[in-house]
Amino acid sequence: MGPITTTIKQFLPKSLLGRSLLIIVMPLVILQLVSAAIFWETHWDKVSQRLARGVAGDIAAVINLVRQYPGRENQEWIFRIAANNMEMAMLFDAGAVLPNAKRTYSGLMETTLTEALDSHVGRPYRIDTETHDRDVVIDIQLANGVLRVVTPRKRLFSSTAYVFVIWMVGTSLILFALATIFMRNQVKPIRRLAIAADNFGKGREVSTFKPEGAAEVRQAAAAFLAMRERIIRQISQRTDMLAGVSHDLRTPLTRMKLQLEMLGDAEGAAELKADIADMEHMLDGYLAFARGEGAEEPQPTDLTALLNEAAAQARRKGGVIDLHTEGQLMVPLRPNAFKRCLTNLIDNAIQYADHVSVRAGQRGDAVEITVDDDGPGIPENQLDDVFKPFYRLDGSRNPGTGGVGLGLTIARDVMRGHGGDIALSASPNGGLRARLRVPL
Repeated sequence: MGPITTTIKQFLPKSLLGRSLLIIVMPLVILQLVSAAIFWETHWDKVSQRLARGVAGDIAAVINLVRQYPGRENQEWIFRIAANNMEMAMLFDAGAVLPNAKRTYSGLMETTLTEALDSHVGRPYRIDTETHDRDVVIDIQLANGVLRVVTPRKRLFSSTAYVFVIWMVGTSLILFALATIFMRNQVKPIRRLAIAADNFGKGREVSTFKPEGAAEVRQAAAAFLAMRERIIRQISQRTDMLAGVSHDLRTPLTRMKLQLEMLGDAEGAAELKADIADMEHMLDGYLAFARGEGAEEPQPTDLTALLNEAAAQARRKGGVIDLHTEGQLMVPLRPNAFKRCLTNLIDNAIQYADHVSVRAGQRGDAVEITVDDDGPGIPENQLDDVFKPFYRLDGSRNPGTGGVGLGLTIARDVMRGHGGDIALSASPNGGLRARLRVPL
């Protein structure tokens, strides 16, 4: 059952609208098929047989009358009665003989008429349903010639079949159209909710979103808006708290720096100044992590220019940067936050490598940026751990090299705030590769 179920799922619609219409259409199709089967069994088949038997019975009656009342005048009189009352034009060809070859008929009309003629007439015959569009020609072999009977098709075919099919298909199309319109209107609020959630995940404005649609969709939309408010409030509280802590700590640090300056070159003053500088550096890192993207609004940004600025800044620090971008890349970004992300990654690379390569280009519906270095890299089992706040590696990437373990955390936080992500892997240059993907 597993492979069969998987195969069936591949052909099923993926969207909610498609699945909803399938739920509506499938019972309708089954109902139509059942109705068609019942109609075929109880109406079409039986009515066709009765019509054929009526025609065969009239022909048998005419043959019996001709045999009972011989003579040309009687024959003409009988043929007139058949033409006036039975809708049959008859012509007798004396001395003619039908071919001996037995013909087979495959159509429903021919099949039912064949059965009726075999049952009621019991003489050799030939049926022609193709020469005339509106008439059927039946040639019957009599003892002294061939009797040709021309009768309208309507005596052998019921037009109610066409009417039934037209009504069945027509009502189905109308119901399907109404269901499509109704379901499309029901799905629209869900799509708007999905778009709003996606925009919020990318840090875009969703203030115009309002709950609408069915009660359950309104409930989900209201829950989304409440969640959005809680997240914004928590981020604001985190930023305000750490900003306040940073400010409160900077005040005694400033007093300590002034007192150290007054001490001059006293013993231990240089070490204390270095410790204070380290504390200020750590406070800056904590505040940058807490601030995240702040209240900065996304705007169309020239990513190529932003990368050039980050690369130029790294070169001023002595880094060797090879930058290549595929044309001008306009992306909705928070410029300051995204530049901070790029700076963290490039500074991290030039700190441990001799050469850094940065590439950027559009890939499908996103822009992809890769930062490769030829440094010592990161062990594969720690590629995810380095994104944890305050996590620092041993060996070449140890606390002695500087940093508080928040650079990559801030970079991933910024990327996810733009709806993208960052991943680390081994670089073809021998070091570490950071791959950033930003949706357009």
